[in-house]
Amino acid sequence: MTNPHTQPPSPAWMIYGANGYTGELIAREAVKRGLKPVLAGRSHHKVEALASELGLKALGFPLDNVDEVARQINGCALVLNCAGPFSATAEPMMKACLHAGAHYLDITGEIAVFELAQSLNEEARNANTVLCPGVGFDVIPTDCVAAALKAALPDATHLALGFDSRSGFSPGTAKTSVEGLVQGGKIRRDGKIETVPLAYQVRRIDFGDGAKDAMTIPWGDVSTAYHSTGIPNIEVFIPGSPRMITGAKRANYIRPLLGLGFVQKLIKSRIAKTVKGPSEAARAEMPTFVWGEATNDSGQKKTARIRTANGYSLTITGSLAVVEHLMNNQPTGGVYTPSRLVGADLVTQLPESGVLSIS
Repeated sequence: MTNPHTQPPSPAWMIYGANGYTGELIAREAVKRGLKPVLAGRSHHKVEALASELGLKALGFPLDNVDEVARQINGCALVLNCAGPFSATAEPMMKACLHAGAHYLDITGEIAVFELAQSLNEEARNANTVLCPGVGFDVIPTDCVAAALKAALPDATHLALGFDSRSGFSPGTAKTSVEGLVQGGKIRRDGKIETVPLAYQVRRIDFGDGAKDAMTIPWGDVSTAYHSTGIPNIEVFIPGSPRMITGAKRANYIRPLLGLGFVQKLIKSRIAKTVKGPSEAARAEMPTFVWGEATNDSGQKKTARIRTANGYSLTITGSLAVVEHLMNNQPTGGVYTPSRLVGADLVTQLPESGVLSIS
């Protein structure tokens, strides 16, 4: 007979890419919270050392066969994919999750991955499975700001979002950024995503730490904010020095060269050898200022600001907040953004977040 006071065991779940910079940080925090994810990655050897240290199960498998991946994740309630670049890992893992009936989460900021997920919405509904990419710094804070601005100005037609972060890059983020340069800038105009030059728009913005010159970047919200709000015109900005903005504009002329396979391989090899993610002490000293501005056709404007933890620290707590939400709730299957899955107040519930102010 079952003891009524005994809690049922938590369902199994997996962190794929647990041997990467961010995946390892999330795994360590999960264990601190009493969670026991299965740790997985392409190489069992690379994952095993961390799993052994944390007292967790380790699995190693590549993502080149969807049926085999589905077999490996069978029995897991959800998978948190931390293996970037997500241009290579998201599609096979999403499809494997649909086959296995496991919810899919990741920490991407790649527009193409968000759009891929949207294309799988009907399959996700039929499988009663949640697909929610972007449950880290990309795109929790900006997505929540977008949703809050939509609530404050329901007839908004234009949305600008942005953030001022002093965070360094992890190797995975740096490699993804190199891929992104080749694709050029991205904005959403009249509901459609358009390719534009890098640093397409430059304007002066006070993200919350003083006014700075800022330029448009191809950030994930160009996709996700539209699905969260329905606002048809969207741009995303980050601050940049005059030298940085000039460099981005010059990069438009060499984009075809950056797309060559051997050039990408050379740059990524250099990144792997030289780029290390910021330490815990460094992250603690690097808050992020997130900003958004919604405008309607009559010129009425609403501006939102919030100070949050460093991007990597927020990715740790944000991704685990969404994991725990899915473990404790049963949303209808389909494709979600973080604000639609958990709520627009998700960012304010995370450690080191301030008040989300709208004026």
